[in-house]
Amino acid sequence: MKMLKGCGTALITPFKNGAVDYDAFAALVDRQVAGGIDFLVPLGTTGETPCLTDDEKIRVLQIAKEHSNGLPVMAGVGTNCLEQTIANIQLLEPHGVDYFLVVVPYYNKPPQEGMYQYYKAVAAATTKPIVLYNVPGRTGSNMTAETTLRLAQIDNIVAVKEASSKREQILEILKNRPEGFVVLSGNDDETLDLMQNGAEGVISVASNIVPSMVVELTHAMLEGKTEEAQKLHDTLTPLFRDCFIESNPIPTKAALSAMGFIQNECRLPLVPASQGAYDQMLGTIKELGLL
Repeated sequence: MKMLKGCGTALITPFKNGAVDYDAFAALVDRQVAGGIDFLVPLGTTGETPCLTDDEKIRVLQIAKEHSNGLPVMAGVGTNCLEQTIANIQLLEPHGVDYFLVVVPYYNKPPQEGMYQYYKAVAAATTKPIVLYNVPGRTGSNMTAETTLRLAQIDNIVAVKEASSKREQILEILKNRPEGFVVLSGNDDETLDLMQNGAEGVISVASNIVPSMVVELTHAMLEGKTEEAQKLHDTLTPLFRDCFIESNPIPTKAALSAMGFIQNECRLPLVPASQGAYDQMLGTIKELGLL
């Protein structure tokens, strides 16, 4: 199993006239690889995956794998239905997945025991390593440190993407996790702090826009160059903020379209950035010298 550390990008899915723009997606993956990214994360929330067909999911994953240059590929498969999550695993497993990213079931608001039994059943459905994803701002439920640490005892549950912004909870996981269990920040603006406390890296949204800079930040932390990492964090803080001024991935798509990489399209129920959000993001990427 390839170690997860540094920066992985939660890849957007570009659209053109309503269809997935596979050529643009391939070019985005090539740009990520050229930027030194450590691993790739297609088909997550940032990829608008609930709005993709099965055939689109397969092709997106295939392109990510084909253009990965051997980097690990972590595919999002989580839903709020166990059978559907397992169906997604079975759909994508033949296409070169290295890890599966599985979000805490949303909308259902399961209790902690429900979360545990759900993930236990998901892990039993595949020999591939599973990465937990805790993001209560989207799911409506927080997975506690106790539940995460309990799940970390299952052999093929190997990491957690923590986007709860519950610092004490994440520090408890970092303190008490079993050897080899990886903790990744799920929020760009928390990466520096969590890595200072032992996290291995981030699954980043902002790295869609500035892959090399987020890579440099995480690698500086891994190498103990905290002053260098702090400077990069300070430089990137406005971008980290603006990636979420409207629902992710709307602002990121606005930036990438302004940079000429994609069409500024989302699939309903998401819509392109409002003029105010677009202008704010435009100003930020200009400040970073990206235009």
